[in-house]
Amino acid sequence: MSGSDTAPFLSQADDTDDGPVPGTPGLPGSLGNSKAEDPEVPDREGLQRITGLSAGRSALIVAVLCYINLLNYMDRFTVADIEQFFDIGDSSSGLIQTVFISSYMVLAPVFGYLGDRYNRKYLMCGGIAFWSLVTLGSSFIPRERFWLLLLTRGLVGVGEASYSTIAPTLIADLFVADQRSRMLSVFYFAIPVGSGLGYIAGSKVKDVAGDWHWALRVTPGLGVVAVLLLFLVVREPPRGAVERHSDSPPLSPTSWWADLRALARNPSFILSSLGFTAVAFVTGSLALWAPAFLLRSRVVLGETPPCLPGDSCSSSDSLIFGLITCLTGVLGVGLGVEISRRLRRSNPRADPLVCAAGLLGSAPFLFLSLACARGSIVATYIFIFIGETLLSMNWAIVADILLYVVIPTRRSTAEAFQIVLSHLLGDAGSPYLIGLISDHLRRNWPPSFLSEFRALQFSLMLCAFVGALGGAAFLGTAIFIEGDRRWAQLHVQGLLREAGPTDDRIVVPQRGRSTRVPVSSVLI
Repeated sequence: MSGSDTAPFLSQADDTDDGPVPGTPGLPGSLGNSKAEDPEVPDREGLQRITGLSAGRSALIVAVLCYINLLNYMDRFTVADIEQFFDIGDSSSGLIQTVFISSYMVLAPVFGYLGDRYNRKYLMCGGIAFWSLVTLGSSFIPRERFWLLLLTRGLVGVGEASYSTIAPTLIADLFVADQRSRMLSVFYFAIPVGSGLGYIAGSKVKDVAGDWHWALRVTPGLGVVAVLLLFLVVREPPRGAVERHSDSPPLSPTSWWADLRALARNPSFILSSLGFTAVAFVTGSLALWAPAFLLRSRVVLGETPPCLPGDSCSSSDSLIFGLITCLTGVLGVGLGVEISRRLRRSNPRADPLVCAAGLLGSAPFLFLSLACARGSIVATYIFIFIGETLLSMNWAIVADILLYVVIPTRRSTAEAFQIVLSHLLGDAGSPYLIGLISDHLRRNWPPSFLSEFRALQFSLMLCAFVGALGGAAFLGTAIFIEGDRRWAQLHVQGLLREAGPTDDRIVVPQRGRSTRVPVSSVLI
């Protein structure tokens, strides 16, 4: 969709007005040799007139979506500490998360396609109701039926896919500019906070009830409340209306293959998705393995007795790691959005640069947290806190990038394929890969608690390397971000239309309206 911008990589906002508009091969300079203006940002009354919803109602809708996102991530990590119950190894334990993510990843494109074309509210209601029923059913699985737990965790992906691909696009159709960024930050607070609450709920409910199954009976009841809130509170806003000029026609959905071709030609979307894949790889690995690693570290340091198969083990590490995940999530997401918002005033490439800084900065601290674990558990926790804070700076910003470089009628599909890419190469396989490497290393060493600790320590060091690669992908995003954003703005405003694959004409604006002319007349 675009080529590299002609402006310098770290240029200021007023240095980039004359860059080329993507999607117009063969046309030098800016589109029609005129500067494309940014769309007018409607005020609060304008948003209410366009969406038909008051500011309070729109904020309430975001609150409901945030609550459901919180539940989704709570449910993911209430089953993170069950190795002793099923008497399974590291690789089998990692397989639980891999099966769930794989199902979620496969179903995401289906709901992305549906979300761009049908009522998003009812799609989410059906998916969350199904997720709640399956989660409740999985709480009755006996010790000898580990395969059934894998099956039910795979089915939970249906509900997650129906929600995660659609909810951000609703927020995009309710708010614009800085308002959208703030609301997305509120929405994405739920990811680290929900993950942390999942650890806390799983740990405390297991201690109180004496059975980890009860942890899976908490979120289904809250899921029923979520379905009721969705049905009663959420209303479907018109797609892309808040970004169009009043006299421009509404956008119509294109074919699914046309959507895929457009996304494949959008370098900002592809590179930011690759960067987010690194975030998913690291967070997926830490989510499953950090509590186990911290427990093994305490055993090696002599601070706690080892947990043997068949024992009813209890550790404070899941609770502490959950609290750290909650705090670093709130701090990191808020910090990332605020830094990006301030830097945008002077640098239009602020969003991907902040994401790159977060990932590149987190890598050495995550490495140090692993390297220091045999010497001081306190130092390990400190470095995890700093590393996770920097890592969390990406969540809301990546979502915002997708929403402003992709046109409204493709956003659910874009969300879906970002999910597919980030999970396929990220957290679908990273927990299992870490466990597999750990098991392989343990087989080459004499059996001991120190060997178990060292094997997991060395395998988790892969996360620091992957984080650095993700930072490089975001630096690449910064090269293309301005051109791709301008292309999306022109398309939404009706000033630019895509040519078909066999069309030899270029669309240029003439008196504020789109006109198709032969390439030869433009070049002459």
